[in-house]
Amino acid sequence: MVHSPNIAPWIVRIIEDFVAASPKNTLELSTAEPAFDRPLVGFSSGADSLYAEYVRHIGAFYLTPLKILQTAFPDAAFHDPEAVSVISWILPSTSATRREQSHAVGHPSERWVRTRLYGERFNDMLRQHVANRLSAEGIPAVAPVLTPFWSRSDQGPYAPCANWSERHAAFAAGLGTFGLCGGLITPLGKAMRTGSVVAGIALPPTPRPYTDIHAHCLHYSHGTCGKCIPRCPVEALGHDGHDKVRCMQYTEKTMNTFMKKTYRLETYACGLCQAAVPCMDHIPGTEEGG
Repeated sequence: MVHSPNIAPWIVRIIEDFVAASPKNTLELSTAEPAFDRPLVGFSSGADSLYAEYVRHIGAFYLTPLKILQTAFPDAAFHDPEAVSVISWILPSTSATRREQSHAVGHPSERWVRTRLYGERFNDMLRQHVANRLSAEGIPAVAPVLTPFWSRSDQGPYAPCANWSERHAAFAAGLGTFGLCGGLITPLGKAMRTGSVVAGIALPPTPRPYTDIHAHCLHYSHGTCGKCIPRCPVEALGHDGHDKVRCMQYTEKTMNTFMKKTYRLETYACGLCQAAVPCMDHIPGTEEGG
């Protein structure tokens, strides 16, 4: 059994080791390239007031960490949100993927598409791996997006949305803030995937070095940049924000057809707004907004 004071660094090692060593961290290319570089890991408390705020702002259907454990383990007695933690991670795309995507116009590059397909399959494996390792130590744990009760919703002011957002969990864990296009700008940039596991244990929350949900976005913080706007091929981005419906129609329908024909891959993606922008691989400085 891993003793409680050592749980947090032990979890970080589990995630880092799996990303570094698993052969499933791959783009399935002849070059044997990984899908992701070294991850970033953070923790948030189930008692963090942000989770109740998410429910108030997003809708009553939105799940808190405590509700997730209660739903996943109906025979267990979970009552105290202080005894619940969310483990979040950032999986950054490789420099080769970012570079290739930066040159793409109108549709995503092949490496980007492969990251969306094979990288997200690997992310699912990582989610399950973390939950399994914790469960083996007697700690109830579940990856919300792998459960049958995770779902999209057409309710509320932010529809379409889901009843659990891993980007919002990462924000709570101090891993990044939201940009104009809705992506999370992390210390490793916006070209990434994120994941989460909810566990029945109290872990020390990662410090949140911001108070504003848009702190890292130069458009919101300084009224500059906006370089993601012309990257969008369907004008789903503007100075007023992100048209999620238009974006999803292009990404999940038009691009699904394109990828089957061009790359012979059954998936969908776009992500053009996440590359060839100042926040692609780091938190941009004010001088990068011009």
